[in-house]
Amino acid sequence: MGSHSSILLIEDSPGEQELFRLALAQTGLDVALSTEQDAEAALHFLNTHTALPTVILLDWHLGKQRGDAFLKRLRTDTRLAAIPVVVFTTSDDASDLSLAYASGATGYVVKPSTFTELIQCATDICRYWLDRNRVPHTIGTPC
Repeated sequence: MGSHSSILLIEDSPGEQELFRLALAQTGLDVALSTEQDAEAALHFLNTHTALPTVILLDWHLGKQRGDAFLKRLRTDTRLAAIPVVVFTTSDDASDLSLAYASGATGYVVKPSTFTELIQCATDICRYWLDRNRVPHTIGTPC
């Protein structure tokens, strides 16, 4: 995993953001983490940074919004469309799962219930999406 690997976590709960940050630190992996609390802030981040994240983790329920609106907007932007987006949510609902993929999600992960499992989950996400997965060279930097 290269030092250019980065994750954008879109999560409306500051507590959940901090838990993921702590879990990611426990993995020992060299990954930069950016966080935004809603879809508008995330789109602003993506449109104002030249270095795009390697992967986006998207909470499915952002306040009153669902993640599908963000996904649909992202997928219509040619500069951003190829960024892998993994829905990272507490919802194990089949309709959310179907809608996420129909809206352009690249993956769907249900948040684990313990911190130990969260560390393992963060490790798995990083190893697959940042190390194994390949995206067009216009996104991020290959590991």
